[in-house]
Amino acid sequence: MLHLHGEITKACSSKNKNAVTEIGFKDIKEGDVCPEGFQMRPYIVWFGEDVPLIPTAAELVSQADILLIIGTSLEVYPAAGLINFSKPNVPIYVIDPSPLNGKLNVPNEVMHLRQNAQEGMEKLKGLLS
Repeated sequence: MLHLHGEITKACSSKNKNAVTEIGFKDIKEGDVCPEGFQMRPYIVWFGEDVPLIPTAAELVSQADILLIIGTSLEVYPAAGLINFSKPNVPIYVIDPSPLNGKLNVPNEVMHLRQNAQEGMEKLKGLLS
């Protein structure tokens, strides 16, 4: 599974994001440092930081036979732009209770299930059966 924006159960050095440690759901406190002495931080991408796995994600989307997007506003880039890498005629399903407000400009048909993730997945399961 690709974790585009990182993993909340891991921490990394504030100086070297490749130095990753599994922490479970423990808090990271000021003074918690990596072996090199730098403050630890959550292993997630903050707003304004590069999303290093975007090229990998774009390649995966370009190979997909179906695209499922769950729980996003489709307003935060670069991740929101991944939908544009889907092949023509690939069905796209968006599960999110919020309206899309015409945010999608793709040639593919998009089915928007305006439900929370659990309800939307149940409905999608029925649609695809």
